[in-house]
Amino acid sequence: MFAIGLEALHVVFRRPWPRSEFVDQMWFLVKVTTVPVILVSIPFGMIISLHVGSFLTELGSQAHIGAAMVLAVVREEAPVVTALLIAGAGGSAMCADLGSRRIRDEIDAMQVLGIDPVQRLIMPRLLAASVVAILLDAIVSVAGIAGGWFFAVVVQHGTSSSYFTSFNELSQIADLWIALIKAVLFGYVAGMVACYKGYFVRGGPKGVGDAVNQAVVITFLLLFFMNFILTAVYFNFVPQKL
Repeated sequence: MFAIGLEALHVVFRRPWPRSEFVDQMWFLVKVTTVPVILVSIPFGMIISLHVGSFLTELGSQAHIGAAMVLAVVREEAPVVTALLIAGAGGSAMCADLGSRRIRDEIDAMQVLGIDPVQRLIMPRLLAASVVAILLDAIVSVAGIAGGWFFAVVVQHGTSSSYFTSFNELSQIADLWIALIKAVLFGYVAGMVACYKGYFVRGGPKGVGDAVNQAVVITFLLLFFMNFILTAVYFNFVPQKL
């Protein structure tokens, strides 16, 4: 599986570059993931605002809820939600598409014609998943912060000025960078697992269905493990605001 991912990086600059396939995959991922990530991130931000706001209200520090929201949404929620939607909506479709090509012998036909399936099919899908993950990370961050603002200001009767001015109390630019790095890696891994399972599918139509299910489960496990490792490394090398 990781050999497929490394081989895709190896053929990135090989000509001819499959530009149309890359654009088509990006557009497909944007279509199937944009609305779901917004619908997931808004209530997620509201839940964080509810829990954190209730705790800070007891301490008399409700004006600092924005600081906690930025850390929770931008650094943790945004890349994870983005990756889960890319894996669940986009990755499953990638796996099914490659799997159907395999059982119809289209991939074997490409190899007979001297066309590298990794360079023509897998590489543009992995790059598209990585690029779309960055774009969706920004959308999730904005939607999550907006959901937190609604609950903090409208429901808990806070003020917009205190919500936004407290953003930089605990957060720093490194939090945004680690979120973007996570999004790129998560998107690439989600595409890598989906393409691997679809490319090596066996057993006809039933095998395609099994491969899609396995791809989603394996991706979720890898993403949560990678998130833990990246967060631990980040805390060890980047000093936090106090």
